[in-house]
Amino acid sequence: MQLHDTELFKRIQTHDEEALELLYDRYEKLLFSFCYRMTNNSFLAEEIVQDVFTKLWTKQRNFDETKGKFSSWLLTVTRNAALDKLRKKSLTTYELDERDALHEASSSVETQVEWKEENEQLQTAMKTLSEEQRGIIELFYFKGMSQTSIAETCGIPLGTVKGRVRLALKHLRTELSSIKERGMQHEQ
Repeated sequence: MQLHDTELFKRIQTHDEEALELLYDRYEKLLFSFCYRMTNNSFLAEEIVQDVFTKLWTKQRNFDETKGKFSSWLLTVTRNAALDKLRKKSLTTYELDERDALHEASSSVETQVEWKEENEQLQTAMKTLSEEQRGIIELFYFKGMSQTSIAETCGIPLGTVKGRVRLALKHLRTELSSIKERGMQHEQ
C-alpha cells in the first residue's frame, strides 16, 4: 500500500526518516528536472533539491490540503528555493534570444552556422504545430514550467497537457526529419 504524500509529509514533521526517504524517492527526479530547466546547471539543481528536502526535515512547514495538491505545493517550494539560489549566486536566467546571442559570441563560425540552421528548422517546425500544442511546448521547454503547473495555469486537465506535449513532440520529430531531408535534397 502506497502512502499518500500528505501522510508522509506529516510524518516528516515528526522526524520520521523512512517518510523522508519515501518522499525523496518519489519526487527527487521530478524536482531535479524542474530545477535543471530553471538553472541549466546539474550541480546547482542537485544542490537546490537537497536544500528543499533538508528544509522539509529541519523546519516546520505549512501545507494545507484544502488549497491544492501536495505535489504542486512542493514544486512551488522548489521553485522559490531555485529562485533564491539563483539570486544568491547572481546567476541570470536569460531569455532565449539573449542566451542565443551569448552562445553565438563564444562559438566558432561553423558552430554558429549549424546552430542557426537548427534554430531556424525548429522555428519552422514549431509553426506547424496547433496553437494549443505550440503554447504548451513553449511553457514546458522554454519557460521551464512543469506539466502540472501548465495544467493549473491553462485550466486544463493534466492528461490533456501530457497528451499535447507527447503529440507535439511526435509532430516536431516528424517535421524536423522532413525539413532535414528536404535540406539534404537541395544540397545534392
